[in-house]
Amino acid sequence: MMQSGMQIRPQIRTQMRMRKALLKTVALTATALWLTACSSSPPVRFYSLAAPDAGLQTAASAPTPIRSTAIFIDLGPVGVPERLTRPQLVVQQGDRMEILEQDRWTSSFNNELHDTLANGIAAQLGAVDVKHGGRPAGQAVYRIAVDLRQFDAISGDHVNAAFGWTVTRSDDGRAASCQATYSAPVGSGGTQALVAAMQKTVAMASTAIAATVDDIRSGAAANCGS
Repeated sequence: MMQSGMQIRPQIRTQMRMRKALLKTVALTATALWLTACSSSPPVRFYSLAAPDAGLQTAASAPTPIRSTAIFIDLGPVGVPERLTRPQLVVQQGDRMEILEQDRWTSSFNNELHDTLANGIAAQLGAVDVKHGGRPAGQAVYRIAVDLRQFDAISGDHVNAAFGWTVTRSDDGRAASCQATYSAPVGSGGTQALVAAMQKTVAMASTAIAATVDDIRSGAAANCGS
């Protein structure tokens, strides 16, 4: 009996060593597979709605404002269709809507649009955004409400963007409401070309909204560009 027990214990130890070796092999294999999957995943690309040369174009095309007092603007949250409130680009390919997981805005689309419009309007007017710079007491603020009613980005074709906006002067209540649709062709170049067309439509909207602010400031009738 003693001899039999002594024979069993080495067998158990051998089985335990084999089991540990097997578990180690499985773990190493799983890790290798995970690393291979990670390394083979396509990279995520990030885009902005602000055109890279927007500031240069604004400076070159806009006349230097001559004003005795500064202009203060306040752009509220921009309304966008629910399907666009995400960081991924949403495009139309044929008769399907596609969410591009590897192509993303630097923030959620509604935030990206708000910041691009606010910066563009301020640059066009030489204005101060009260969210960043504040304002003196008693100084009028031009409050801007914008809705993006349509934003169709069609791969290899064009981008259509329909905006509606209202500008209200805080001290006397003067206001103007406008709506306009902008279109830009998509050239060759895949997603980068599609983004460039989106940037053009947003830049056109920024210019038109800035013109509405200036019309109210000067007392002229609002000329809604389209």
